Amino acid sequence: MRYAILSDIHSNAVALMAVLEDLERRGGADELWCLGDIVGYGPDPHRCIELLRRLKCVCISGNHDLGAIEEVSLASFNPDGAQAIRWTMRQLSAEDASFLSRLPPTLEKDGFTLVHGSPRQPAWEYIISLSSAQENFPCIQTPYCLVGHTHIPIAFKKEGASVSAIPLSESIGQVLGKTPLILNPGSVGQPRDNDPRASYATYDSGSGIFRLHRVVYDVKAVQERIFNAGLPMRLATRLEHGV
Repeated sequence: MRYAILSDIHSNAVALMAVLEDLERRGGADELWCLGDIVGYGPDPHRCIELLRRLKCVCISGNHDLGAIEEVSLASFNPDGAQAIRWTMRQLSAEDASFLSRLPPTLEKDGFTLVHGSPRQPAWEYIISLSSAQENFPCIQTPYCLVGHTHIPIAFKKEGASVSAIPLSESIGQVLGKTPLILNPGSVGQPRDNDPRASYATYDSGSGIFRLHRVVYDVKAVQERIFNAGLPMRLATRLEHGV
């Protein structure tokens, strides 16, 4: 089986379509997994949901998805995020909102735990340090865990009592063996690792290789749509720098 793993699309349909086109050029995937935050920040929430529904994507919920259906308080978000969620609410159809409301917070599938933030706190916790990874490994019942939320591609490996970080890059695939791993594919729609290219990953269960992919997309087209929608300017400018 070949899996494509996406996270943090954030209503960026241009980036999502570029990723899907890149995936097809690489031979496609048997299943598409999304680790949450389909909506929020960007200008095309309905289009992103529509694409994932059409592809029968396996999805879990992120904090922005929950915010858009009023399952969490907007006081939990920064001002730009809260403003974007208010705007997003007005763009969603009844079917869109129903889709988001049915997303589970976590899912175990084919040896992986899928979660947006962390196994310990699915919607909100950022796994960004060795200590946060260390504290979350005991919460995982599968060999591997897939997370998003930070918008930064990285892996954490547990060997005995120690945990180490593994940078993920396009040039080197990560072989998944017996060592427990937490893997983050980065963000499709709003990367924050100083690389503006959309980020996603593939996993081939035959070879056991997890591989990161980066995709150039039309950032200026998305920025123009953000400006035209009246969304906060910073949500547009940050895209060109990947921050």
